[in-house]
Amino acid sequence: MVKENEFIDKCEETIIHPDIVEKLKKEMLSEQKSYNLSEFFKIFGDLTRIRIIQLLCLQELCVCDIATILNITQSATSHQLKILRQFGVAKPRKDGKMMYYSISDEHIKTIFTNGLDHINER
Repeated sequence: MVKENEFIDKCEETIIHPDIVEKLKKEMLSEQKSYNLSEFFKIFGDLTRIRIIQLLCLQELCVCDIATILNITQSATSHQLKILRQFGVAKPRKDGKMMYYSISDEHIKTIFTNGLDHINER
């Protein structure tokens, strides 16, 4: 017996709704796009990368400044920035001997801000 406010994560009867199933099967992402999206969201699953993304949402920064703010080595910073660059999250700009990074586009800021808004609502 199910108590009030208790949920069971399965149907108590098996009833398939073929019209809904077929419609949604056609609208599903391909496996490749689903995989790519899953890999993209993994970028946001690392504390250091999240902190770097936050900083870059605020302003363009050189690797030295990012490392100093986060109290990590330049090597560790460069490693994380390489990952962010590979996934199109951050973009580099060289100025003489200095390497600066910024967020690649407004989509990244929106994803970061929406995620932050979501956790702040809790």
